[in-house]
Amino acid sequence: MSQLNARQPELSIIVPAQDEEDNVVPLVEEVKRTVIDAGVDAELIVIDDGSKDATLQRLLELGAKYPWVRTFHRAKGMGQSAAMFAGIQAADGKYIAMLDADLQNDPADLPPLLDAVRRGEADMVQGCRSKRKDTVVRKATSWVGRTTRRLMLGDTIRDTGCTTRVVKAEIAKQFPLVFKGMHRFMPAYAKMLGAKVIEKPVNHRPRVAGVAKYGILNRGFVGFFDALAMRWMIKRYRDPRVLDGLKAIEIRGQAKKRS
Repeated sequence: MSQLNARQPELSIIVPAQDEEDNVVPLVEEVKRTVIDAGVDAELIVIDDGSKDATLQRLLELGAKYPWVRTFHRAKGMGQSAAMFAGIQAADGKYIAMLDADLQNDPADLPPLLDAVRRGEADMVQGCRSKRKDTVVRKATSWVGRTTRRLMLGDTIRDTGCTTRVVKAEIAKQFPLVFKGMHRFMPAYAKMLGAKVIEKPVNHRPRVAGVAKYGILNRGFVGFFDALAMRWMIKRYRDPRVLDGLKAIEIRGQAKKRS
């Protein structure tokens, strides 16, 4: 738990934001109405990733109004993966949730996803946008990315591009998000760590303000090379956990008896 944040919430909601001055206020109000007022003990961590507009100022004003809103600022934008990494590492919650700042994700989806993890259905619940409100170009590039991940990584999660998700904090804090583009592979990485990952349908809304940060070049082609990097990591990953000596002896003895 951070020294400046004395409370320890159950849920930490991580939101990267870059030039979203018209979206951050309604986003925070929606989180309040659908998560906080619904009884979830949560904090909202927004990473201002080098915004050039009034995003930071509006977030600071919201933080003064709502103590559960925490704002971090980066003078130069480093991208969505790095912003998510910073937010996750600063989070104090038992569970980590994620949203985009553009209001296309619906905060009302978070409590049901949280309940699924609480009940032990999974270690990570990935949102799946069944009725996407995207342009034809974004839908096409998402299909390319999804097909590439399935063929190269065996990743059967249909919608890793959906930011709406809830995951146990001990898993989220291991995501290699210091590497650009790795936010697309969180479900695959969680599975590599031994986590159970499931999908649940979530709402998706059209963007009404601000400008989309992704297009064909930085979603489709770049994603292919990122998948190669992820494949390299999966093939070379070795579980670093060890058993204590006594437990290892017990397990080895049980194996001999069965043989």
